[in-house]
Amino acid sequence: MLNFITWNPDPEIFNLFGLSLRYYGLLFMLGIYFSSLVLGKIFEKENLPKENYEKLVTYSVIGIFVGARLGHCLFYEPSYFLDHPIEMILPIKFLPEGGFEVTGYRGLASHGGALGLIIALFVYSKKAKHQFLDILDLLAVVCGLGCGFIRLANLMNSEIIGIPTDLPWAFIFQRIDALPRHPAQLYEAISLFIIFGIMMFLYKNYRSKLKNGFFCGLVLSLIFTARFFIEFIKENQVGFEDGLTFNMGQLLSIPYVLVGIALMTYGWKTTKSKNAVLTPAL
Repeated sequence: MLNFITWNPDPEIFNLFGLSLRYYGLLFMLGIYFSSLVLGKIFEKENLPKENYEKLVTYSVIGIFVGARLGHCLFYEPSYFLDHPIEMILPIKFLPEGGFEVTGYRGLASHGGALGLIIALFVYSKKAKHQFLDILDLLAVVCGLGCGFIRLANLMNSEIIGIPTDLPWAFIFQRIDALPRHPAQLYEAISLFIIFGIMMFLYKNYRSKLKNGFFCGLVLSLIFTARFFIEFIKENQVGFEDGLTFNMGQLLSIPYVLVGIALMTYGWKTTKSKNAVLTPAL
């Protein structure tokens, strides 16, 4: 039997002349970097213009970050951040006694990031004249990889922790308390990397049969279904969730799952119909 895992890494890797490198920022950027590498290979395979790839990465990064930040501020702590709008934009916190401290962007919500990405991709599709559903499908293939790195970043920050448990692989997050808890961030990271593997397998083997939004619908359904169930073993992030049957993460996951199912259905039927038209009669 394993002993409980004591977990207390310093979120800051080093600080040089006031410039700080933190695990969260490093893993966030690594997730984007590796996702972009895979996406670049997909663009090559699809014979798509390189300049479109560069535009897409730029739009996506901005959309994910802005959406994730605003999503956390407006979904989880609207009363505070509407009174402190500058703190939504800048990585600082104003102190009651005056002045401010640099905190980094401690609040990022995956639901907001997904919405921000979708909006950014819509703008990109208009600018680059790249079919919206097609680009959604391509991004969907690599989505799990980038999101998995972000959950590892949450683990390094000892945030989004699980509820107490006596399972042998429980983590004791010393920055929080001395209770052994579910490493919910690790559960999500593993599920996201598995989803990435599923998407890559389907893309490599069934790309001609799965188009028109199917990949996007599948990844939305898988990611947010996993998120919905993992939320049951997470601590609520803000106090008002304690009185809810389902917490905010679960409530926000349901629409994404429903949209995902609708996209999968549409993509399957549309692709099947188009393939039937292209197949000559015997």
